[in-house]
Amino acid sequence: MSIEVTMPQMGESVVEGTIAKWLVHEGDQVQLDQPIAEISTDKVDAEIPAPGAGVIAAIVAHEGDTVPVGGKIAIIEPAGTTATAKPQPAPAEPPAAAADGAARGGASEAAAAPLPAPAARRPAQGAEQAGEGPRRYSPVVLRMASEYGVALNCINGTGIGGRVSKRDLLKYVESLGAGAGASAGRAPSPAPGGPVPAPSAPSAPRAEGLPPPRAAAPAPGVVFRPPVYEPREGDVVELFSRRRKLIAEHMVYSKTHSPNVGTVAECDLRRAIALSEAHKASFREREGFGLTMLPLVAAATVRALKEFPRMNASVVGDAVVIRREINLGIAMDDEEGLLVPVIRSAQGMSLVGLAREIERMRRRIESRQLNADDLAGGSFTLSNPGREGNLYGFAIINQPQVGILRMGEIKRRPIVVETDGAEALAIRSMMYLALSYDHRVVDGLLGNRFLYRVARILEQADFEF
Repeated sequence: MSIEVTMPQMGESVVEGTIAKWLVHEGDQVQLDQPIAEISTDKVDAEIPAPGAGVIAAIVAHEGDTVPVGGKIAIIEPAGTTATAKPQPAPAEPPAAAADGAARGGASEAAAAPLPAPAARRPAQGAEQAGEGPRRYSPVVLRMASEYGVALNCINGTGIGGRVSKRDLLKYVESLGAGAGASAGRAPSPAPGGPVPAPSAPSAPRAEGLPPPRAAAPAPGVVFRPPVYEPREGDVVELFSRRRKLIAEHMVYSKTHSPNVGTVAECDLRRAIALSEAHKASFREREGFGLTMLPLVAAATVRALKEFPRMNASVVGDAVVIRREINLGIAMDDEEGLLVPVIRSAQGMSLVGLAREIERMRRRIESRQLNADDLAGGSFTLSNPGREGNLYGFAIINQPQVGILRMGEIKRRPIVVETDGAEALAIRSMMYLALSYDHRVVDGLLGNRFLYRVARILEQADFEF
C-alpha cells in the first residue's frame, strides 16, 4: 500500500511549511525514519523523516513550494512494487486564480492583448472574493499591510483557503513598483518647479550567473532609496535564507516599533567562579556535562525577575501584560542563525534545574530536534554571545517582550577594592552585563534597579546545588 508523506504540524501556530531541500530523489530506496526532506516554517527549520520503508515513487511538492500542514509532498511505495501512475504536482496557484486565468484566456483576442497593470486587475479579484465571507489574516500580514498602505482585499492569496501570506503581500507590493511610497504604487511626481530627475546611468556589466540586484522597498512616506550595488566578477552572492529573512524582519520591527534603551553594569565574578570550580567535578560526574557561567546568570536573572515583575511583561496593543510565569528565552546560535529556545516556568527551578534545561535545549538544537513550541511563549531573554572578544554590547529586544540581558566577556583586570577601611588594587574576574529595555513600559529607574540586582546576586553567588 502506498504511503503518503505529508507536511507535519510543527507547532500549534504553524499552518504551512516550505520545502527547503529534498534529501532523496524519485526512485531512491528509503528506510523508516530516514530524513528525506528539509522544511522551513515561520518558527523553525526541521527535517521530515520517512513514515515508512520503501521507494520514493513521486515527489509532489518541489523545493521552494509552500505546502499547508497535512498537504501531500511525496509518495512512498513498498519495495518491489511499481507505481502505476504518478500524481501530478499541486497547482502553483489556487483554484480561484486558475479559474480566473481560464476565463481571461477564453477569447483569442484577450490572450493576444497585453495584460492590464497589476494595480488595475487586483481589485477585481478582491471584489469577486468579497462574497465569500470575511477573510482572515495573520498579525504579521496585517502589520505589513498597514506599513505599506495596501488593501488586503486587493490581493489574491495563495495560502490555505485563499489566505494572503507574507509572500503574497510582498509580491503584490513589488508588482506595484515598490517605489517611493508603496501605498501609491508609483514613483512620486517632482514638486512644482523642482528639478527633473536625471535619467539612470547605464549599469555596469554584471558578473555572469549572478542574480540581478533588487532595491529594498522603502517605508511608507520615505522618498530616499539607498543605492543598489551591482555584483561584479569575483563577488560572492549569498541569498538570504528563510530564517535570516525572519530574523531581519523581527529585528527591524523591534527597532522601529520599540524605543530600545540600554544600560550597563559591571559584576565581580570572583565568588561565582569559586563556587563553580568547587562543584565542577561532582557536577560533571552527576549530570554528565560541565557547569558554565550561563546557568548562574540565568538563575540570577530569574531571581531578579521575581523581585521586579514588570520586567517580565509583554506589550499587547496599547496595554502591557505583566506575566505570572517566567518563561526565560536563552539565545543560542547554530550554523544557520540565531534561535531562542524557551525554558518554561523557570521561576520554580533551581540552579541545577536551569542548567539541565539549557543543556537539553543545546542538544536539541545540535541534533535539529527543536520544534516550534520550544521557541514560543518567552517572557524575557538572556543572550550569551560567547567568549571571544566582546566587552559588552546591546541586544535588540525580542518582541513583544520588554527586556533582554546580554552577557559580556569575562576579563581579568585590576579594580579598586576596599579592605579594612582602606582602598587597594586587586585583580578580579569582571564581566559587563548590558540590559536593553522597552522605554514604553520600563523607565530608567526600574531598568537600572533590575540590572543592579542581577549583578549583586551574581557577586554574592548564594546558589544552592
